[in-house]
Parts: sequence; structure tokens; C-alpha cells
Amino acid sequence: MGYGIKLKVWGDYACFTRPEMKVERVSYDVMTPSAARGIIEAIYWKPAICWKIDRIHVMNEIRFDNIRRNELLGKIPVSDVKSAFKGGDRPLYQNSSEKIVQRASLVLRDVCYCIEAHFEMTDKAGAEDTVEKHYNIALRRMRRGQCFHHPYFGCREFPVNFEFIEGEIPRSCYTGERDLGFMLYDIDFKDDMRSVFFRANMVDGVIDVQKCLCYGGVS
Repeated sequence: MGYGIKLKVWGDYACFTRPEMKVERVSYDVMTPSAARGIIEAIYWKPAICWKIDRIHVMNEIRFDNIRRNELLGKIPVSDVKSAFKGGDRPLYQNSSEKIVQRASLVLRDVCYCIEAHFEMTDKAGAEDTVEKHYNIALRRMRRGQCFHHPYFGCREFPVNFEFIEGEIPRSCYTGERDLGFMLYDIDFKDDMRSVFFRANMVDGVIDVQKCLCYGGVS
């Protein structure tokens, strides 16, 4: 925990899709831990480290908007990709004019969060991989606004602005306790892509992810 980071992220729109809503996208009330991890990994990630989300601070009031978005039906089949790699004549593209569909989405608007996180070393770390080395690189990239690819809030059309927090995190606009129900924590890729859920509880605008996992984690 001594090598933790505090990152402020904000944007005009966000959509952290609830998996039970099927076709039409409906966002969770707040950012999920997996989305927070994805934002940090877009800034700095290496096989030697694994980011863990400690707390999510909800800075702005939770507000929703109904919008309509153009989406593509389906994905490029894996068989086509494998065939193309072997020299087969398979086009690796989708014609948007033929497979486009318009769907309604319930998204968050004017979002702002502060993420507290730390990283742990993995079994892929080598002799040259030290905690101090990766921590200093991560801090430098966050302070300079550098990223491997631009982070986004759930969907690529909802870009993230971010800045490193040097001092204390400001107080949230929320007070009191609020039960947010079951929320996706992350996908366990080591266990056949198993979805892991937890009971999210927000206290004074702060979701203590690790504490919620201890008391309400569920697969």
C-alpha cells in the first residue's frame, strides 16, 4: 500500500454496462473497479505488475441521460482471423453500412471520480523489475499525461481526462451511506473468464472496494 497512486478522472459521458440488461445498454450508477483498472493500465502496465483498485471516490452527482448510439452487429469471427494468418483469403473488416444498428443507451453524464489504487508484482517479474522502478515510471507518466492508448469510460466514444493527485482527495458531494447493489468487480481470465461480482456500498461518496470484497464478494 506504500506505493499507491491517486488519480482524478473525468469526462462528459460514461457507460459501465450492466450485463443483465442484454441488448440495450444501461450503465451502473458508478464506475466499476474493472473500468478503473482499465484506465490505469492504459496509462501504465507491464506483465510484471498487476493493478489493484482500493477505493473509488464519486465526486459529481450521479446523473443519467438517454441517448441513441450506432453500433455494429457481431464481431469478426475468430475462424476468419486464424484463416487469414495462415494465408487464407478472408477479409478482416466489417462493412458498417450493412451491419450498423441504432440502439438506445442509458449513460452517465458529467462524471468525475478519484481512484486510489496500488500494484502488486506478478510471477512474470524479472530480476530487473523492482517496485520502485515501476512506481516511479507510473508516477512520471501520470504527471505528464502520457498513455499507451487514450483511456475511456466504458465505450471508446467516451474519452477520459486524467490528472495525478499530489495532495489530499477533495470531499465527495455525497454524504451518508448508499447501497449500490451487486456490481461487476472484474473478469477472472485465469478461471475460464469467470465474472466476479461484489456488493458495492458507498459511504460519504467513497466505495472501499477491498472492504466490500471482504464482506460481499460473490462469483
